[in-house]
Amino acid sequence: MLYLYIMPEEIINKVAQSGLYTLDLEDYYPREEIVVFDLKPMLFMEMILKEKEFRATLQAIDWTQYQDKILAVTCTADAIIPSWAYMLVAVQAQPYVKDLYLGDRETALREIFLANLRAIDIAEFSDKRVVVKGCGDLSVGGFAYLEIARRLRPVAKSILYGEACSNVPIFKKK
Repeated sequence: MLYLYIMPEEIINKVAQSGLYTLDLEDYYPREEIVVFDLKPMLFMEMILKEKEFRATLQAIDWTQYQDKILAVTCTADAIIPSWAYMLVAVQAQPYVKDLYLGDRETALREIFLANLRAIDIAEFSDKRVVVKGCGDLSVGGFAYLEIARRLRPVAKSILYGEACSNVPIFKKK
């Protein structure tokens, strides 16, 4: 019996040779712990903010429990909160927390995520073909894709969405 052995062709990674740069937005997803600080329990009858009692309550809080955390300051009661009340919270919390945001956890997460994306040195993508990774383990909202496309458009040669092997063209410089 005669066996013919044919050498297989060399395997070429065409994706690696394509010159595509993959940008994974999950790399910029906030990892810090976000704690919600609700003003509702500090209100009289969960409706009215009394200045004297509010100040006393803020001063009695052990702020060290928020050490190096992100504080999302909100009020889940349907109450009118004077602007100065948020200032009082900031003054009390600031020595302990990593940062403060007005709103719920999702609002803080979004603000941090956007700040992370805005901190990217966009010049490194100048005249490059950029694939913005589309699928992952974390829920990356449309706001992040909107922001990265807005930032990349002036500098990138092209912007694609998805994976290097299967993508959707978004923008191509003419």
